[in-house]
Amino acid sequence: MCLGIPSKIIKLEDSRAVVDVYGAQREISLLALDEPVGIGDYVIVHAGFAIQKLHEDIAKETLGYFNEYLQALEKENQPQEPVKPKKSKKRTKQKTA
Repeated sequence: MCLGIPSKIIKLEDSRAVVDVYGAQREISLLALDEPVGIGDYVIVHAGFAIQKLHEDIAKETLGYFNEYLQALEKENQPQEPVKPKKSKKRTKQKTA
């Protein structure tokens, strides 16, 4: 299974580009795209090739879903504090007269 994360183009050079995803940058090919792209555009990358240009609003919405997912994973993987047993109150017998 491949997970396509919207990647923002930060540098263009001929048929290649540098994209940024969460601070990670990598060089990709633009040869598989049918339409021109510019710096600031978002693309979906597969196997080192940009395969689809995305509208900015769709890219940001999708990145928002990824952020929610990553936050949920982080929360799930945080060490849990052990549950402390409740102290039981000792009952004393009352003397009857």
